[in-house]
Amino acid sequence: MTPRKILSLVGAAGALLLVATQADAHARVVASNPAANATVISPRAITLTFSERVAPAFSGLEVISGAGVKTAVATTVSEDGKTLSGRPARALAAGAYTVNWHAASADGHRMTGSIAFTVR
Repeated sequence: MTPRKILSLVGAAGALLLVATQADAHARVVASNPAANATVISPRAITLTFSERVAPAFSGLEVISGAGVKTAVATTVSEDGKTLSGRPARALAAGAYTVNWHAASADGHRMTGSIAFTVR
């Protein structure tokens, strides 16, 4: 192979690697309150902070008790677009809870996840 062809192949491989890396760069949860697996008093708000902006129209969360009962939660996204917040309609009773969340990052990629915590 000629040096020119080798350079061309290396350049093409590098471009593919760059595109694959950018495609994998989606928003991820970097912090939550309550923290995962924490034991807390009944929270007035539940927050998830992402590594990048999320689309408010496609982002939200729900709170489910260990018995499977959903608690009504009003959700909002912060001005900077990186924090998803939910305010339970009522105080959470003692017990185990799971926060199920969904969000779409600026690139349109939808993500879901959950965080468990306990209210004492």
